[in-house]
Amino acid sequence: MSTGTINIGWLELFLATLFIVGAGVVSIAMSLGLLRSLIIATLRTYLQLIALGFALTWIFRAHSVWIVLGVFLFMMLMTAQILLKRITHKPPNLYLSTFIAVFLSGVVVTFSVTGLIIQVEPWYDPRYVLTIGGMILGNSMNGIALALERLFDDMKKRAAEVNQALAFGGTPWEASLPSIRVALNAGLTPTINSMSAVGLVSIPGMMTGQLLANADPIEAAKYQIVVMLMVSAATALGSMCSVYLVYKRAFDNEWRFTLMGEHL
Repeated sequence: MSTGTINIGWLELFLATLFIVGAGVVSIAMSLGLLRSLIIATLRTYLQLIALGFALTWIFRAHSVWIVLGVFLFMMLMTAQILLKRITHKPPNLYLSTFIAVFLSGVVVTFSVTGLIIQVEPWYDPRYVLTIGGMILGNSMNGIALALERLFDDMKKRAAEVNQALAFGGTPWEASLPSIRVALNAGLTPTINSMSAVGLVSIPGMMTGQLLANADPIEAAKYQIVVMLMVSAATALGSMCSVYLVYKRAFDNEWRFTLMGEHL
């Protein structure tokens, strides 16, 4: 039995690229128009992941608390920017509120896992903080984006109801509450579905990586459980914080509903 990982050479990496070549052939044969996108995506995958490999090698060797915290902060800044790009109909100036939600969920859940559950020493060990933080940010980003997208979309659909609630003396919170519930449901449902299906239809990423590294399957399963639970917690916390921080952006200072304009 082998111990440790099996290294992949450049030739093997090239052979793996043939899968994308096959997808490109299908795109040409079916006139899908995806060949250019496939080529660009493949090149970006190579460049970004190899660059990440070199960067992490340097970060792991430096083992500096300031570098780790700086990189983690940069990851959170980029998370907020990317998830906002996924929301098509939104009020302006949401970045700060979204970043606060990402920051709170990312920091609280990441350091709770590394400090209380895994008990990493030192607490800023980049091999744990950045990898776990990256998983949390990447997965919670989708939930937060879904929640915000659904919030503003549902509020636009309920414009007459929202205005009626305001006309009868309701607060923006009271007028928005049905849409807030819909938004949080939308943000959390994919994570709940993933937790329900895990281990039945797929072997998740963290567990797969540990098994390929020849870890004990039970220990790998324990780590995967921690990952699923921390992702769910981060998604829930991030979605709730982001929705709470931004729902008022659908109203002006005089509590008038503003999500009906053509600028959206």
